[in-house]
Amino acid sequence: MATDFWCSSHYKRWIVDRATLRQTRADDLLYVDDPEYLDFLAIYFAELVAKLGKQLHLAQRAIATATVFFRRFYLKNSYCETDPFIVIAACCYLASKAEEWPVHIKNVVSDARRVFSQEPYNVKNFPSDNSKLAEMEFYLVDNLECDLTVFHPYRTLLALCKSVDGSEDPSAVQEEEAGEVGVGLSAEEGPRYWGTGEGQLELPPNGLQTAWFIVNDTYRSELCLLYPPHLIAIAAIYLTCIFHPATHETVAAVLASSGAAAAGAGGPADPPPRRSSRQAAERKKPAQDPLAFLAELNVSLPLVATIAQEIIAMYTLWERYREDGAPEAGTPAKGTPDSRRDDEPGPGGATVSPTILTAVLTKMREARMQDYAHQLQSSGRPVAVNRMLERTQAAG
Repeated sequence: MATDFWCSSHYKRWIVDRATLRQTRADDLLYVDDPEYLDFLAIYFAELVAKLGKQLHLAQRAIATATVFFRRFYLKNSYCETDPFIVIAACCYLASKAEEWPVHIKNVVSDARRVFSQEPYNVKNFPSDNSKLAEMEFYLVDNLECDLTVFHPYRTLLALCKSVDGSEDPSAVQEEEAGEVGVGLSAEEGPRYWGTGEGQLELPPNGLQTAWFIVNDTYRSELCLLYPPHLIAIAAIYLTCIFHPATHETVAAVLASSGAAAAGAGGPADPPPRRSSRQAAERKKPAQDPLAFLAELNVSLPLVATIAQEIIAMYTLWERYREDGAPEAGTPAKGTPDSRRDDEPGPGGATVSPTILTAVLTKMREARMQDYAHQLQSSGRPVAVNRMLERTQAAG
């Protein structure tokens, strides 16, 4: 397993630009009424991966890896030409192996059939034969080019931050159990990731967990394909300084004290403190400045700000995504920021539910099959409806 992100296949082959993402969705755009539905499908599929992962009792890291596998697979495939549900099951099964959280293939098949057959998905033809999932796993590994090492923002987050009260967050404990903490970090590589600043940023209680939840939410978008994980983690810390009330108050207090100190710099000098007061001042630990901590990191702050804006844009879109049967008002937010509520739909459109997106996906695949049928009539030779079927025929 590669321990240096910069030498890994993740960095060399699986960080792409937005032009590449647009190109991969070119076929799907032909069969969808509104291009915005494709952004909602990114949330829809991430929710499905998380739902199946929780059903299989996978760790959060394994669920995140399965989501990344799914995103990478659809860099080379389109939604309308494949069955995303069998792909999701294969991604969870493969991620459980890659993250050493093994699950038996029979459990994956049975749980996937149970989850996908429910409303609003209504997948009645999910295969019950284990060999079908094993075959899909083979195609998945082929599309991933056997690059199964995935770096996540969690490691950077835990390396940079800790709780000010010294208590262990449930997220940190879970990550230690996953064997991520400390892997690949050395004195030589540290400056490449986050500079040479000493110590960690001490966040108020629940501040680290807020940043952790923001990282979890980023997998509802395609940020994992666009940016290195350590930059996503730093953007999550930056947003924690905004969204988490206690952390925001800390930042405001530090800025206020800095402003007061600057204003009083030109005034008369204060009398020297008595010996006891001076000793007390030396013992008192100065308040940590989160903004100064972020500014000292060896990263591009404009790029971090761009990632933060994209995370906020994802939250704006997610505001309009409601689970079927969810109440229309008075419901806490799905994501981390406390100010986001389900009764505040995002600007520019109506709310979207999984039922609607299931219908959109079905319509896309049916339209694609009709086009294949027309090609069959015009060319006089058989055309494969599914790329997976096409590869099976070629191999067999």
